[in-house]
Amino acid sequence: MAQQSSATAVKTDGRKRRWHQHKVDRRNELVDGTLEAIRRVGSNVSMDEIAAEIGVSKTVLYRYFVDKNDLTTAVMMRFAQTTLIPNMAAALKANLDGYALTREVIRVYVDTVAAEPEPYRFVMANSSAKSKAVADSEQIIARMLAVMLRRRMAAAGMDTSGAEPWSFHTVGGVQLATHSWMSNPRMTSDELIDYLTMLSWNALCGIVEVGGSLEKFNSMPHPSPIVPRQVLD
Repeated sequence: MAQQSSATAVKTDGRKRRWHQHKVDRRNELVDGTLEAIRRVGSNVSMDEIAAEIGVSKTVLYRYFVDKNDLTTAVMMRFAQTTLIPNMAAALKANLDGYALTREVIRVYVDTVAAEPEPYRFVMANSSAKSKAVADSEQIIARMLAVMLRRRMAAAGMDTSGAEPWSFHTVGGVQLATHSWMSNPRMTSDELIDYLTMLSWNALCGIVEVGGSLEKFNSMPHPSPIVPRQVLD
């Protein structure tokens, strides 16, 4: 009798796992379909248009997503997991050093976002979902950057205590600058990348000069920089 009950429980658990996996797979299919619908129709696409583009009823969408914000969050995370994060991981692992690596990491972020303007605008237009979706992807990228930065600093014998806040500062700043540029592009993408690289590279040089040591930085004088004569003239 006990063996029969155990077998029934195993069979029930197996069905539950299969049903759960089916829901996960179906949800992913709908998210992929939504991404394609956004690319074809544009960032202002409605739930009715998304359903029509995918070839399902709106009822089916609401069976797997609570509302449009839930779908928007899923779209952003899907884009991050399949495109943005893999691209950033590859850039961080690139066999580059110094300035070249700094510019490459920034270039990959800007170019990846710029290559998908409609999905990006779709996420940003849905403010209720935007904060969680963007924050989650930023955290993943910032933590990857912190791992790389900490490893390289440790290899150089530097103090690694600031690796995490510096990484979050860099990723947050690049994301916000890119968002501003996507909303109102007043320069080319290469110019944006170069300006962000100039800021990030100079910050990294300053960190290296003090060996990453907060104590050493705080003990130093901090006079205002002297503007070069040619700029004044």
